[in-house]
Amino acid sequence: MAHSQKAIRESLYAQLRAKGADVAHFEALVDDYVMYFSMVQKMKKDLRVRGTTYPATSAAGKNYEKDNPNAKLLPQYTRSMLTILKDLGLTTDKIAEEDGEL
Repeated sequence: MAHSQKAIRESLYAQLRAKGADVAHFEALVDDYVMYFSMVQKMKKDLRVRGTTYPATSAAGKNYEKDNPNAKLLPQYTRSMLTILKDLGLTTDKIAEEDGEL
């Protein structure tokens, strides 16, 4: 199921509000998380379309298979996203319920 940036941002803000941690510093981390989320979605799409390698032509005119840099960057970005969630204290065992209670 694809989620929108807006839905992700609102979900994380709701979790912060439920913890009483909806302050500027943590909201900025949510913005960083959403930026990474957006980039990860673009990387995944690129990997689905082009794969882990793709055909390229060198300056000398030779054809070769070039490594898709997104294959290396994707794990780094997802680790950064997990670090942000950890910094926010958001884990699967601390999810606010619909009424905002933890």
